Amino acid sequence: MKRYEKLADDIAQSIQNGDLRKGDKLPSVRQTSATRGISPSTVFQAYYLLEARGLISARERSGYFVAGSASGLPPLPEPVGHINTSVTVVDISELVFQIHDSTRARQVVPFGSAFPSPLLFPLGKLAKCMSSSIQTMDPWTTVADLSPGDADLRRHIALRYMIDGLNVSSDEIVITSGALEALNLCLSAVTRPGDTVIVESPTFYAALQAIERNGLRAIEVPSHPKYGMNLNALEHAIKLHHPKVCWLMTNFQNPLGSLMPDENKRALVEMLTKFNIPLIEDDVYGELYFGEKRPIPAKAFDTEGLVMHCSSFSKCLAPGYRVGWVAPGRYAQKIERIKLTTTLAASVPAQVALATYLSKGGYDRHLRALRHALMVQQIKFVEAIERYFPEGTKLNCPIGGYFLWVKLPDNINALDVHREALANGISIAPGPMFSARRGFTDYIRLNYGHLWEQSTEDAIKKLGLILKRLI
Repeated sequence: MKRYEKLADDIAQSIQNGDLRKGDKLPSVRQTSATRGISPSTVFQAYYLLEARGLISARERSGYFVAGSASGLPPLPEPVGHINTSVTVVDISELVFQIHDSTRARQVVPFGSAFPSPLLFPLGKLAKCMSSSIQTMDPWTTVADLSPGDADLRRHIALRYMIDGLNVSSDEIVITSGALEALNLCLSAVTRPGDTVIVESPTFYAALQAIERNGLRAIEVPSHPKYGMNLNALEHAIKLHHPKVCWLMTNFQNPLGSLMPDENKRALVEMLTKFNIPLIEDDVYGELYFGEKRPIPAKAFDTEGLVMHCSSFSKCLAPGYRVGWVAPGRYAQKIERIKLTTTLAASVPAQVALATYLSKGGYDRHLRALRHALMVQQIKFVEAIERYFPEGTKLNCPIGGYFLWVKLPDNINALDVHREALANGISIAPGPMFSARRGFTDYIRLNYGHLWEQSTEDAIKKLGLILKRLI
């Protein structure tokens, strides 16, 4: 990263964190040059970049001022009152399918999408890597790496674990067709029909669908909008229901955006180890952090091989390639065998192309640009919500990922908002999608991972008018 880009990124992060708020004056060029030990021209370049992105504005003879800010709206309420950790038979798939089917049209504004814009990814470079790697690929590769996956790709993934301070052998890693297959393989490895599974509340709807499809039952444990699962409630649910497995996201949870603190991750793993309960850790958003370093996964605290860490390249590098993986600890052989008897192997050309791309050394440069783009888009998105949504709207700004979990004003039903928004060409993800009990009827999830355009602001304005009409 060039010096002016690093300065611009640091200032944008301060705006996103709320340390710099709308209307605040930035230090002068001379002052920043002196404190940073960089040239005035470098500071000017950083300020010009921030101005082009709409985050700061220049005032004649007055300097530069913050144009956007972290949310001034009230934060999301914490889970309070009676903690309901009863067992629930899951029947959510039909609702999820109905909502997904209604939002596939390209002309629909994709606030309800689960994916960031494909325009944010180096698809051209990946295509060149695939073209060159296929031409030189050893034909025996298509057989030799069934089913753990391409050895070179697993080595690159193991190296990234090492960089983050985790000792994960490439022999433990199983390459899958996206993270969702990894998660489903983990679930199959440790459960049988009728078993109970602990999930967060709210939780990723695909977890609920997997539980439903496998004839399992869900125990929903409340999660804090900033810090993740309530560990006291988790321990209560474990003692009461004796679940077979816990499935959760510790980093930038979907839909909350919460980030579990390291001390909570340690306590989580220690608790599950005490009760000998495996953890399926869905960590597909971990690379999309806005801070100084990647948040470590719960697997970093695993000493007994109970944590099955799942991730993929779909959200951070290669959408559509459907290449994910799992580092499943003591369950590695079992998961590899289940993979062999179901889908056999992930796409070999896609694996080889990704290994070739990773070997060229541009991945971290791409990630820095992607994280900065998402952070800037979040700031603009939140500022537009402040302008157009009605009084009573609540949210908090996550420090990673690309989702906002929005509490609507009282008496507004999220499913009504979904229907009216869709009729106006806007998709949203209503709260009941994220609960086995169809709760969160006054919440919606919004995706800010698409490029900011005038049509984006127009859609937020229109959505605000819909909400005001429904009050």
